[in-house]
Amino acid sequence: MTASTSSSPTGQVFRQAVLGSRRPSNLFWAIISAIGGVGFFLAGLSSYLHKNLLIVSDTTNLIFFPQGVALLFYGVVGSAIALYQMGMFILDVGGGYNEFNKAEEKVTIFRWGFPGKNRQICVTHPLDAIQAVRAEIREGINPKRMLYLRVKASRDIPLTRVGEPLTLTQLENQGAELARFLEVPLEGL
Repeated sequence: MTASTSSSPTGQVFRQAVLGSRRPSNLFWAIISAIGGVGFFLAGLSSYLHKNLLIVSDTTNLIFFPQGVALLFYGVVGSAIALYQMGMFILDVGGGYNEFNKAEEKVTIFRWGFPGKNRQICVTHPLDAIQAVRAEIREGINPKRMLYLRVKASRDIPLTRVGEPLTLTQLENQGAELARFLEVPLEGL
């Protein structure tokens, strides 16, 4: 959920930073996809031009149709995936913060979305509408460990990051800390 948690000196504001797409693992996979995409593209182009464009191996002996065409296709797709991953990394889609402000008596959930008219996603609720902090734990092949904010007359609002699940200790500590600050029950643990 959070790379950092902060509160004001008076204890009236509790803010949690939420990690989005700007993770080192996403940057790593973008670089790997770019290297692979450019390599496949140059190999396919080498087979068409009958001129070696790669330093690592000689691809001039490949027949352009069908091998070179397939390599060009894989190169374009790999490069497009790398551009998409880099764009998500730069734009930090999914990143934002959760702010619980007792002085203003409101909860603000802010996330960055995809570019466009609704790039900024901001949900605000009054503090008295908060019923509980809910933990959802599902184990198995694709484990899910998330915290939700249960709000009256609304759907549960996810508070944790998407992707890497939190450890059970982190989930329990963050849920208990938030429930204690909001003075609401912690459900699901």
